[in-house]
Amino acid sequence: MSSVVHIDVARPVLELKGIKKSFNLGQSNETEVLHGIDFGLSRGEFCAIVGPSGSGKSTLLNIVGLLDRPSSGSLCMTGKETTLLGDDDLTQLRGFTIGFVFQYHHLISAFSALENVMMPMIGAHGHASRDIEQRALDLLDSVGLRPWAHAQSTRLSGGQQQRVAIARALAMKPSLLLADEPTGNLDTQSAQTVFDLLRSISKQQGTSVLFVTHNPALAALCDKTIQVVDGMIR
Repeated sequence: MSSVVHIDVARPVLELKGIKKSFNLGQSNETEVLHGIDFGLSRGEFCAIVGPSGSGKSTLLNIVGLLDRPSSGSLCMTGKETTLLGDDDLTQLRGFTIGFVFQYHHLISAFSALENVMMPMIGAHGHASRDIEQRALDLLDSVGLRPWAHAQSTRLSGGQQQRVAIARALAMKPSLLLADEPTGNLDTQSAQTVFDLLRSISKQQGTSVLFVTHNPALAALCDKTIQVVDGMIR
């Protein structure tokens, strides 16, 4: 395994310094959408990101998730400076360090809940195994869905599908979980259940969470809140 996935437990999970992002570089319509973002995230910290539509939250989340590169600035993930890494190293670091939960669960409809949770591990190891299956079962147990392990994902409720997505996001034991409006498509009770689950996971496993939300009541329950307005942190 490449040293790129080495985790320095003595360092913050995430450190951003002077992060800027421009589109259409060098062209007459060049636009800077992030204007020098600075913040950090400690191990096990649960942080909300809030802000109006068009404020730069999605761009920031794509950069933190190593899906896009900043135009300038420094981004360290578990002590590893990422801005000079090649695409292969970024892909590996992302796969072993970051879990993603989106507003829509993105489960594979033809697969069972168990098979969906196993997929990241199968992709990383190249094959299924009893150990992988057992970890997936344990993860489903941790989100309260062990009895539904073999149910086809389309037969689950919206809240249950999102809990499967959370279990899948935890499959590779990530240091950071990025949750982009994970409760946005859920009713109030299911939204609270999903939020409480993420909060519990953060506390029990020491997983850091960036939770993007438009729900001020949920944001108020986080350890801290980062407000993004016009590409800057307010």
